[in-house]
Formats: sequence, structure tokens, C-alpha cells
Amino acid sequence: MASGLSMPVGFKNSTDGSIAPAVNAMSAALHPHRFLGIDSEGQVSIVSTTGNPDCHLVLRGGTNGPNYDAESVAIAARVLQQSELCTRIMVDCSHGNTQKDFRRQPVALANVATQVRTGNSHLMGVMIESNLVAGKQPFPAPRHQLVYGQSITDACVDFPTTHAMLRELAEAAASMHALAAAS
Repeated sequence: MASGLSMPVGFKNSTDGSIAPAVNAMSAALHPHRFLGIDSEGQVSIVSTTGNPDCHLVLRGGTNGPNYDAESVAIAARVLQQSELCTRIMVDCSHGNTQKDFRRQPVALANVATQVRTGNSHLMGVMIESNLVAGKQPFPAPRHQLVYGQSITDACVDFPTTHAMLRELAEAAASMHALAAAS
């Protein structure tokens, strides 16, 4: 399906931390495919895709710990380059990169910001689990017990924390651009 989408698609490393499945998925999505599907008139047909050149790797961490650090990013970029794939990488600041503790997201982002500030050209963005209210709430629950703006799926940082995280990343990007302009 990703080979037929006309938009960027990110593939996360597996939950054990291995990037091989994501690299294989990126390689597959790069090329055209044909499969049985439904056409615009509701008829069974052969669907053809053209391939998607806009795929990227998302580092989400894994059971062996985080993979947002500079060494993990460099290793991932090297594997992508050897596979002749885009070496731009997104970091998921949650999930395995925080051992599922949403309060650790600012730590992951700070590390990414440091890498950006020092000129790491492989990093292209981050994913942040964010909502208006921090944490998560059980669902289903009676409607009157639900907290407006609090997640019912993954635990999230609140809006002020998100704002501070994004400001830190923006300042790092500005610093990197100023460094590049000076050289």
C-alpha cells in the first residue's frame, strides 16, 4: 500500500529495536507493485502502484532500550545508505525510546536537539505523544468522568511541555543553520 501513496511514509523499527524490517519495508515501498483490489467503481481489479520515493525510517527504540542517540542514528543512516535508501531519520520521542514513560519524552528530544545543534544532517523530525492534558485515562468510562484533552490511548505530555520541547528543537535548528551559514 505504501508504494501507492503519494505522500511521505515513515516505517518504525521493530519493537525489539531492529531496523531491518523497516529498511526492508522502505525498499519494498520504493518499487512498483500490483495486487488485487477494488477500483473506483467497486469492481475487483488489479491495482498498480508506481512506488514511493518518499519513505523514511522512524527510530522508536525497543526492548533493548532507546535508539535516538547519535551512535544509533549514525548506524541507522549507514545501513540506509548501504541499502541505497533515504538517510533522513525521524525520532519517535515516546514508546521504546522512553520505556513507555511519557515523562521521559523531553529527555529524548533534548538529545535529538543536541544532535541537530551540532549539525547532524540525518535527523529530519520527531514524533511527540502530545495532548492538552498530560497522561492518559481509562476508556471506556462514563462520559462525565472523561477528562477533556487527555488521551485514551498512549500517555502524552501536556501542551506546555510540548511547547517547550518544540521551542528547544526550533532553537537547535536555528543554531545549526547559523553554524552552517558561518562556515
